[in-house]
Amino acid sequence: MKLSLKDPVVIIVIVAILTLVGNFVGYKIDPITAFPGMLILFLIVIVGMWITKIMPGNLPAVVYVSLLGIILTMPWFPLGEKVAELTSQVNFLALTTPILGYAGISLGKDLDSFKKNGLRIVVVAIFVFVGTYLGSAVIAHTVLKLTGQI
Repeated sequence: MKLSLKDPVVIIVIVAILTLVGNFVGYKIDPITAFPGMLILFLIVIVGMWITKIMPGNLPAVVYVSLLGIILTMPWFPLGEKVAELTSQVNFLALTTPILGYAGISLGKDLDSFKKNGLRIVVVAIFVFVGTYLGSAVIAHTVLKLTGQI
């Protein structure tokens, strides 16, 4: 089943609403206060998805969404400081809860495919986790050493 642009928009709206609720419950940030920041994040995602559809090549939407978010918060961008201020009202962990919930539901939908891969996917996942951890540790150690922190 191929998704139209409308389907992800509905999912993003649901994630945005759940994020505002989680932001209020977990971090005591009033939804009215966080709404402008959430609206900016919503628009960044929508524009990033639109760019993905019109750009040649096969880059994932996360590339364009991240790039757009970075550009909009750069100090040289005219509204960069205001965008950063407004989006800082949306706690990162409040965003992760509905996203991880959606990921879990998506994984459950593909459980048969997951079972076919069985032990192979577990082994690959372990190598990815260990490699990521070791790579991060090496980079952190190098940076701390170069800056004289250790």
